[in-house]
Amino acid sequence: MTNRPLGTSVLSGKMLLVVMTVGALLTSLFLDDGANRLGQVSSLTVPLVIAWGAATIAGFGLLPILRAWKTGQFIREEGPQAHFKKAGTPTMGGIFFVPVGVFVAVLLTGLSPTAVAVGLLTLAYGFVGWLDDWQVLRRKSNKGISPRMKLALLIGFATVFCLWAMVTQPGELTRIALPLGFTLPLGILFWPLAGFVLVAESNATNLTDGLDGLLAGTAAIALLGLGALVAPTHPDLMIFCAAMSGACLGFLVHNHNPAKVFMGDTGSLAVGGALAAVGILSGNLFGLLIVTLLFFAETLSVIIQVSYYKATKGPDGKGKRFFRMAPLHHHFELSGWSELQVVGVFYAVTAGLVAIALLTA
Repeated sequence: MTNRPLGTSVLSGKMLLVVMTVGALLTSLFLDDGANRLGQVSSLTVPLVIAWGAATIAGFGLLPILRAWKTGQFIREEGPQAHFKKAGTPTMGGIFFVPVGVFVAVLLTGLSPTAVAVGLLTLAYGFVGWLDDWQVLRRKSNKGISPRMKLALLIGFATVFCLWAMVTQPGELTRIALPLGFTLPLGILFWPLAGFVLVAESNATNLTDGLDGLLAGTAAIALLGLGALVAPTHPDLMIFCAAMSGACLGFLVHNHNPAKVFMGDTGSLAVGGALAAVGILSGNLFGLLIVTLLFFAETLSVIIQVSYYKATKGPDGKGKRFFRMAPLHHHFELSGWSELQVVGVFYAVTAGLVAIALLTA
């Protein structure tokens, strides 16, 4: 008898894909039915389904092109040994699903200014990711543009977005809504926080993108949940979230284990930017925190790992590790979980966080 981790025999990438897709569709239908939006363009279901179909088809068309461009992924040497077999899998998959989600959203909202603004920020962050991915491929290593350059670009685009929002959006936006009807008035201090959220969220999703289907699935859930949160007050942003969620599901068709393509920084930075921009413009930063708490746990695991290593560094220049490996999903992998188990549990955790956010809104 083989010594296989519990649950591995019944899990498969296709099973997780089916569960994710059916679950998202049923959830959107349930939420639309409760809000009397069934069958309307201004809903969760219609944008989700359209973007899902378009991203799925786009993937079939562009995957051969990505292979022809030799956009194979480089695997970092210090990563889990099981990941070396992924070397050569096409990356930069964000170039097809991110524009699809943005285009569907902008089209279905009738060029809504807020949807256009969030879409442009999403594409801008995707562009930063594309630069990083392109440098990785050009140098044939896992080193892209410098961290300083990447951070400068992310902050620059965040600043432009916040300045636009400061000029065009109502002053009430600077009051953060909290549970039980409480609000936190921040005034001018809201804008540095908004800029930080944009940069932090994009880096958090970037760190989460480490396993087949992990970020595509968790982002689809988080986006759908955030769309439901903002629906009563910002139907245009609801449509944007639903379209991006559908685009992530369409990408998951090609990214589920074993992945045929990775989204790369092109996709992961864009997804984080989209989430943060919607949270800012909708006044739902607290709700955003709840639905994306798993992404920040991934970031926190890296901060803890680095800090603990430096704090315990001995005369030999070596320190101790708090986790087996960071980000957090690698810790579970090296603890004996299969990749599919990690992905499945992270899907469930994200869905639970969305349920909490909706119930406490």
